[in-house]
Amino acid sequence: MKTLKNNIQILLIITTLFIWQNIFAKTRNISVQQDPKIDHLLAEKRKNNASITINDKFKIQIFFGTIEESKKNLTAFKKEFKYMDGTIVFSNPSYKVWVGSFKSKIEAEKALLSIKKKYPSANIINPNKK
Repeated sequence: MKTLKNNIQILLIITTLFIWQNIFAKTRNISVQQDPKIDHLLAEKRKNNASITINDKFKIQIFFGTIEESKKNLTAFKKEFKYMDGTIVFSNPSYKVWVGSFKSKIEAEKALLSIKKKYPSANIINPNKK
């Protein structure tokens, strides 16, 4: 009986120590040292992202797939359609290539006629409509 009482007391002491350790471990202050260049890079990234706007205009999606294929398609598109801008947009799990910025659907449809000759799966999208 005495050994059972001693075992229970030892178990109680060990449990109490673990609980105290967890309580104090969570209240410690952690200091992180980071390179000041990280703040500069984050500011640049925010500036770049701010320039990529999605507005009420229509766009044409010419491709979706991997990042490598998207880059190839965008480069090929820009060589053939020099007057039209384009961008790659990430949409989990693939990347989409959007081109143009049209005020009306009629303008987008006119451009789509010439784009479909090279990219048959191209279609008109409105990025803000979900």
